[in-house]
Amino acid sequence: MPRLALPPQVVNQDQTPLHQHHRLAVLRRVLNDDSVPLRARIAAALVLLYAQPVTRIVRLTANDVIDDGTTVTVRLGDPPSPLPEPVADLMRAYVQSCQHLPYASSRSSQWLFPGRQPGQPMNPVSLQVHLREIGVQPQRGRTSAIRQLVLQAPAPVIAKALGYHDKTATRLVTEAGGTWSRYAPGDHTR
Repeated sequence: MPRLALPPQVVNQDQTPLHQHHRLAVLRRVLNDDSVPLRARIAAALVLLYAQPVTRIVRLTANDVIDDGTTVTVRLGDPPSPLPEPVADLMRAYVQSCQHLPYASSRSSQWLFPGRQPGQPMNPVSLQVHLREIGVQPQRGRTSAIRQLVLQAPAPVIAKALGYHDKTATRLVTEAGGTWSRYAPGDHTR
């Protein structure tokens, strides 16, 4: 068989983060637009609020959502992250709707974003397509969200709460123009 040369894959996505005002406008639109499927609204909120990659979102299970009746939290890191209203109400509605999905393989699944294959989560590429269809650019939104978060709180706290590695948080703080100087290491329980 003759040698086969494949052309290089060209990625034409703009990787620059969204401006903070644009990210919040997209989030506001997604949360308030009832014509957008609930699954996409929840995924968009996790990307735009908590900087979660789509590959991690599809791996969430129903057990990762904790509802004590007053507060809804999602286990992204340690401790679980509280969902603000109206995202908490949307999550409650989404978890309820998962019981009534059209394909039987998903009704018994513990995946928060079940796939069409029995026992498998949704394909991350499929979720990215859904997000792009509603005007959410997952990579740009996630980058914007994490940069804003590390500027608002110490990077180690954000890294632990959202399931990021410390080295990633360090790089993100530097890229966002922040420093570790606000973080005082050691035992603060005294």
